Amino acid sequence: MVMPAPAGPHPGRVLGLDGLRGLAALFVVMNHIFLRAWPGYPVDHAPLWAGELAYGRFAVVVFIVLSGFSLGLGPARSGWRLDSVAGFAHRRAWRILPAYWAALGFSLLMAWYVLAQPGTAAPDGRSVVVYGLLVQDAVPTAIPNRAFWSIAVEAQLYVLLPLLLLVARRVSAIAMVVGVATVVVVVGALGPRAGLTSDALTRYTPDLAVLFATGVLAAGITVAGDRTRSRPWAVIALAACVPVVTLIAIEGATWTNTHLFWVDLAWGPAIASLLAAVATSQPRRLVRVLDSRPLRTLGSFSYSLYLTHAPIVIAVSYGLVVGRVRPGTPTFLVLTAVLVPTTVAFARLFAAVFELPFQRHRGWSPLRDVLRHHLRRLGRSGPQPAALREQRAGLVGLSHWTPGPVERTRLGLRSHG
Repeated sequence: MVMPAPAGPHPGRVLGLDGLRGLAALFVVMNHIFLRAWPGYPVDHAPLWAGELAYGRFAVVVFIVLSGFSLGLGPARSGWRLDSVAGFAHRRAWRILPAYWAALGFSLLMAWYVLAQPGTAAPDGRSVVVYGLLVQDAVPTAIPNRAFWSIAVEAQLYVLLPLLLLVARRVSAIAMVVGVATVVVVVGALGPRAGLTSDALTRYTPDLAVLFATGVLAAGITVAGDRTRSRPWAVIALAACVPVVTLIAIEGATWTNTHLFWVDLAWGPAIASLLAAVATSQPRRLVRVLDSRPLRTLGSFSYSLYLTHAPIVIAVSYGLVVGRVRPGTPTFLVLTAVLVPTTVAFARLFAAVFELPFQRHRGWSPLRDVLRHHLRRLGRSGPQPAALREQRAGLVGLSHWTPGPVERTRLGLRSHG
């Protein structure tokens, strides 16, 4: 999932993180376009130039590590302490739930009245309850939006965070990651003997807990000593990528997409090192690109893009393109040309209503005050005649001016003969 940034400005904001969020969300959109052009997942039927888009799961891996990193920044600066568990829970709920529930409503309407994904059952009342309560990863039901699976995982990781911070504070952040990784690796190794198939491990995603903890650990680098901060984290990230990319190249897409549990874990050190590099401005050129205005803007509503793109991709793909355009590259090019601008534009409008106001105003009271202020402004400016608006704008100081008969008629004033 796209991890939404903590609400409001923060004096310790790490440049480049919004750009990473934006790129990762856009990669998910491209992956879902890819799957419409070259169906048959987990097998990859695409030409070599498009093959990387088969691995949409890796964008979620980036989101999860980035989530742990972002949420770990504040505690890392405070000795691995949360100011308040209840306050943290309230801030997270306020930040993710309004946009999520609005996107759930949008997804249900699209599935019921526009087009549900072919080959799957239409969502029903059970879907509303399960997805509304964020338990879709544990309770099977008809799916209104395939991107929503990671939102439930994210919410469960929020519950885990206070325990991770407790271990980091009492022992060390490294011990915290080792402890989580040990439990998860044992589950992955012994799971098949207990009846847990590779599909089950992929569905329940215990591996993402390790990635989240790794992100928390990486946040500690931002407050570490100069020696730790000055290490070549970008080089380390690149070196950590080499074995993963080599494994994927050797084994191929089918094996990779059916062994995501282990491949996810292998990506963790590389992504954590990349975040450490960005946090320490290494290399500066990369950070400048990630913090450029287009990517920073895209990142500002990347959560909304992640939440809302899937129903639009389904509707356009199966309603307008698939079956009318030759499959493969032609379908991919047409869908990309239509869906990238459409999903991005819709997400920006959606965020303006359902995400950004909740990001800027941290409670119902300030949000109500802002709404009342805007309504009062609309009430003052909306129904006024044009001449009266002109008078307020520029003629209010001409107290000696008296409207004549024509002006009285234009202003709607009663004539006294």
